[in-house]
Amino acid sequence: MNSQFPGRVEDYTRACLVLIFVNLLWVFALIWATWGFFPVLLLAVVLNHAITRLGPIRARRQREVIRRGKGRPDRTETPRG
Repeated sequence: MNSQFPGRVEDYTRACLVLIFVNLLWVFALIWATWGFFPVLLLAVVLNHAITRLGPIRARRQREVIRRGKGRPDRTETPRG
């Protein structure tokens, strides 16, 4: 059995963001066609506010992870050879 970790993997971030944009676009178009412009505008404002609030929350969690030292190897572990 090959115990080596795989090398670099492809980054699918851009593809994911494009699909989110496409899905958001058709959802906005559907809401606009069904209920009009103002519900779309309200949804856009709510989504913008939610995304803006996610930034500080993620930054705070990242600082907590760094402070705890999560992600660093445990000093009591023996190195694998």
